[in-house]
Amino acid sequence: MIDWLQHSTGGLLTLAVVSIAVLLLLIIKFKVEPFIALIVVALLVALLAGVPVETLVGSAQKASDSLLEKGFGSILGHIAAIIGLGTLLGAILEASGGAQVLMDKLMNAFGEKRAPVAIGLAGLIFGVPVFFDIGIFVLAPLVYVAAKRSGKSIVLFAMPLLAGLSVMHAFMPPHPGPVAAAGLLKVSLGWIIIMGLAVAIPAWFVGGVLYSYWIGKRINVPVPEEMLAAAEAARAENGSGDDREPPSLGLVLAIIGLPLVLILAGTFGSILLTKGSKLYSVATFFGTPAVALTISVLLAFWLLGFRRGMTREKVAELSAASLKPVAMILLVVGAGGFFGAVLAATGIGKTLANELSGIGLPVIALAYVISCVIRIAQGSATVAIVTTAGIVAPVVADLNYSQPQLALVVMAIASGSIIASHVNDGGFWIVSRYFGLSVKETLQSWTVLETILSVVGFVVAALISLVV
Repeated sequence: MIDWLQHSTGGLLTLAVVSIAVLLLLIIKFKVEPFIALIVVALLVALLAGVPVETLVGSAQKASDSLLEKGFGSILGHIAAIIGLGTLLGAILEASGGAQVLMDKLMNAFGEKRAPVAIGLAGLIFGVPVFFDIGIFVLAPLVYVAAKRSGKSIVLFAMPLLAGLSVMHAFMPPHPGPVAAAGLLKVSLGWIIIMGLAVAIPAWFVGGVLYSYWIGKRINVPVPEEMLAAAEAARAENGSGDDREPPSLGLVLAIIGLPLVLILAGTFGSILLTKGSKLYSVATFFGTPAVALTISVLLAFWLLGFRRGMTREKVAELSAASLKPVAMILLVVGAGGFFGAVLAATGIGKTLANELSGIGLPVIALAYVISCVIRIAQGSATVAIVTTAGIVAPVVADLNYSQPQLALVVMAIASGSIIASHVNDGGFWIVSRYFGLSVKETLQSWTVLETILSVVGFVVAALISLVV
């Protein structure tokens, strides 16, 4: 039996399927923290597949060459700084009143009749540096005001916002999912940004505009007065509101866009410039994601913080508070990197690749299906992305995919990670709570919206993959 598991195609494929099933069982049934579940399953798979203990965990004298440390270290070395810096950038933008400025300008530009589109665009732009739940926390009160003024259902205004925040969280750096997948599949963040925008914008338009207008007319949920009061009180307690002059829209957009522009410049510089030239070195240095984000964060601290009267103590407190949720994300990503390293070392990845080429199933479709299954089963988009990327990385390692093709595989994984949000997803309850929707109304609006974003995102990624 053990020999069959370790050396036959059927045994290795069985090991892969059982490992995913056990992983989901631990997370869903026994409520084990995802990063612990990933470590446990990876260790069991490695031992069953016959990986030597010294290779797996090293020795008491030296563990740095082990799969455990390499799996964790290689991915965390790539993404820890990016996620941390992105979190700091989002925190200072939120605390400075940048979201209010953005929303006000867009509302003035589009007018009350097109207010849902303006709110959706605010979610799309502000969703680049800000986590999904923080984006709701900051922008929800503005949705309440718009819905109250119009006298229409809050669903009409909430869904475009949620669509914008969701696609940015799923597809765009510096959010942890796409950054982690990029690290595991070894693809440049510049290409992730390009393909992320190419996939996210059509998905947002179909789900956040077309569907949102349709469902907003069919689910009528008025805005309770106490909801706005409670949200404003919560914002005040967390330091979001102050009496200082808000920053200009141009400054907010420049700080959000600067790291994206620098990273893209580095990506295209590596293609268009002569390697070894001074211009190439400059583009490479400033286009390195950690460098680009560091520059943007320092500018944000100075221009949005210190120059507008924030004390060093306040900035330090803001930074510490914003980084607290990052720890668990990094642990999950590190464990996912270890899981992927084990799958590669055991030969399961190559076996999957051979089987796929035999049946003609495209890797991009496999990535999407696996991500969908893991997302629906356990609820977390980040866990779905990291786990799927760990499974797919060994498969694509020997396929000679180009950087754009790898980026599209990441987009397929990200698309699957947001499908069918339901009661096992924390985001489902955040949406229900913040917008006063019943479980049925949340399923009819938010769950369907997420599914539309997922399907459209995958279809766009698949179509682009046919021509790159």
